[in-house]
Amino acid sequence: MMVYLQAALSESLRLYPSVPIEMKQVQEDNLFPDGTRFKPERWIKDGKFVSSNQFKYAVFNAGPRLCLGKKFAYTQMKMAAASVLLRYSIKVVEGHNVLPNLTTTLYMKNGLMVTLKPRLVSNA
Repeated sequence: MMVYLQAALSESLRLYPSVPIEMKQVQEDNLFPDGTRFKPERWIKDGKFVSSNQFKYAVFNAGPRLCLGKKFAYTQMKMAAASVLLRYSIKVVEGHNVLPNLTTTLYMKNGLMVTLKPRLVSNA
């Protein structure tokens, strides 16, 4: 599960890096949030998370400028995502226009309107 979660986070950051001004642009639009071409499996080989050439995926920079906090950032993202996804089912509000706002740091132009439905969690 955590392998797929890390792959999904990596795919999200590949498509929408947190610092978009230095962003590498995709050649064609992705379909979000419905009918996506979002493909976290590109990061998984033989059931393990693998990253390709660090210069192809420069979200955390590469080479001697590689972010020192990369592993810590992934740990934080996985903890937050796992904690929320364990407790809630999340769905983007139908008809909500999801657009990134390209500034120094990335955020959603219209926010991200979602509905949260509590999951039944057993204490077993």
